[in-house]
Amino acid sequence: MTRTLQERSPRRRTRLRGAVALGACAACLALALPTPAAAGDPSPGAPSPGAPGAGDPLFPRAGNGGYDVRNYDLSFDFTPGSYDFTGTMKISAVTTQALSSFHLDTDGHTIDRVTVDGRRAAFKLETGDGGEKAGTGQELVVTPAQPLRSGRHFEVTVAYHGNGKDPRTGAQGWSFISDGGFVSTVQATRADTFAPVNDTPSDKATWDFHLTAPKGWTAAANGKRTGKRRAGDTRTTWDFALDSPMAPELMGISVAKQTELRGKGPHGLPLRHYVPSGQVERYKPVVERTGGQIAWLEKQLGAKYPFDTYGVQIVKDGYDAALENQTLSVFSPNWFKDAEKNDKYTTTMVHELTHQWFGDSVTPSDWQQAWLNEGPAVYYAARWADDKGFQPIEEKMKEAYGKLDAVRKTDGPPGLPTELGGFNIYDGAAVVLYALSQETGEKTFDRIMRSWVTRHAHSNASSRDFIRNAVEVSGDPSLTTFLKHWLYDKDNPPMPGHPDWS
Repeated sequence: MTRTLQERSPRRRTRLRGAVALGACAACLALALPTPAAAGDPSPGAPSPGAPGAGDPLFPRAGNGGYDVRNYDLSFDFTPGSYDFTGTMKISAVTTQALSSFHLDTDGHTIDRVTVDGRRAAFKLETGDGGEKAGTGQELVVTPAQPLRSGRHFEVTVAYHGNGKDPRTGAQGWSFISDGGFVSTVQATRADTFAPVNDTPSDKATWDFHLTAPKGWTAAANGKRTGKRRAGDTRTTWDFALDSPMAPELMGISVAKQTELRGKGPHGLPLRHYVPSGQVERYKPVVERTGGQIAWLEKQLGAKYPFDTYGVQIVKDGYDAALENQTLSVFSPNWFKDAEKNDKYTTTMVHELTHQWFGDSVTPSDWQQAWLNEGPAVYYAARWADDKGFQPIEEKMKEAYGKLDAVRKTDGPPGLPTELGGFNIYDGAAVVLYALSQETGEKTFDRIMRSWVTRHAHSNASSRDFIRNAVEVSGDPSLTTFLKHWLYDKDNPPMPGHPDWS
């Protein structure tokens, strides 16, 4: 999923190629995928290497097993124009098995030094096989001076350097701005092009960022800005902290000629936005819409915005889509070309904002269940469009229902996509939610969705969890069969209340 998160323009329908073909047991995998903690042997015993992948159905070699990350602390010193950088990543983690060695995902970096708990560790870089690894980069294999027992807290520090435009083994996560800066757009498995990480959505952690750049440039990152300090005579370091857990695919860092704008949202929520320098007058009215959008979604979902800050980042150029980086959604300026003529661009803003609940706070346990991210984002953006008079939601859902039947057969049903970025997990998944609302009635549907974002806040969840939640909230056990048909069948089930839809 390359934040070609669609529901909008054809360019957002770009797909990630190279996902593995699904076997006969794909439905079983989707409902019972082991987490990284379970990917290796969780029992005490003789130390053994951690698994080189988390077992994701679409990206089997992305992520790693044998440990659970608790915190990432990234220091990143960037030089605009040349795109050179140096980095230090400190990872605090807990072993889930006795480890003789473990893997980190990295891509395109020169590794200078690795320590585990302050002691030099042996390391080597291995290249992914290109096929099974599905373009997910390289493996940094770390062998600590002494094996790590199961359940042990440890810290690994990796010093490295590179260039943003160096060749990568996997997909590139850098979007280059014409002023010489960059913005990170790393979904789904591209965070490793910036730093060594455990690049799987099933291992969320808190984050700290320390971004250094020359004076005159502005750095931005997820979370709250906690400081700004001099780094020598000509450079500045910007510090950020994200206290809510985040999957690596939602990392949003940048260095650019950009201006920070601040405001307050509902309940005094701190808002900070970034717009291209010299274009504040043009984009200030756009970003000021954010507070009202948050209030609207809080009413729809019956739940407060899940983090302690939010913002919109509009880049000058170099990026052509939109992406829900946690607490700081990034947008191409193309979305706002007609902002002075109409408000339809707000639908895209609401789509990315919805992801802060669906995808960022409640994160799917693997990528084959990305419908849990995209379905709600398309659905609530469609509700917004209906509410604002842009397009009736019934009209949008009828059109999508008509297209979905053929897509199920070529790209997989919404709950079992064969790759990311397709119609099935966007509009198709929204159709699944619309069908659920027609089956249960809107009041019960709203209770199901509200319970989902509160019950699983700041954690991982699966399709099986969604079905269980729907049954428990509604008291209707028939929803198990109903949702399984809508999520996994090769043909569209009949749409409740609309026998004329075909």
